[in-house]
Amino acid sequence: MFVIEYKRVELDYCHICKGAWFDAGEMELLLETAGLKDGTQTVHDVLKLPGAHTTEKKRRCPICGKNMKKVIIGGEHGVMIDACVQHHGLWFDGGEVADLMKIVAGQSACKKETESEIMCFLKDVFQG
Repeated sequence: MFVIEYKRVELDYCHICKGAWFDAGEMELLLETAGLKDGTQTVHDVLKLPGAHTTEKKRRCPICGKNMKKVIIGGEHGVMIDACVQHHGLWFDGGEVADLMKIVAGQSACKKETESEIMCFLKDVFQG
């Protein structure tokens, strides 16, 4: 895993699977940095969501090693992520961060402008 730091956001990024680990609070910082503070959810909020029905194998938290909870965030047609039940953070498989940002941008009043800003931000983070 590589640590990618961009502005106030520090992400752990796996160059092999393209996944990203957000420690508690980092998702909020990412959305805030992208100008979407109103759409933020904390790890605590995410854990209140019902578990997703899936046959996908449970991932273990990189901090405590416990099986994480699979949840769908971003609404009805959202993104399935893994959340540490001990509130350590969130795991996004490859492409899921960008998918969530598109959903959040689509819920914004200034959809095109916001989506463009977010995609530029993600490009800076993951390709910079």
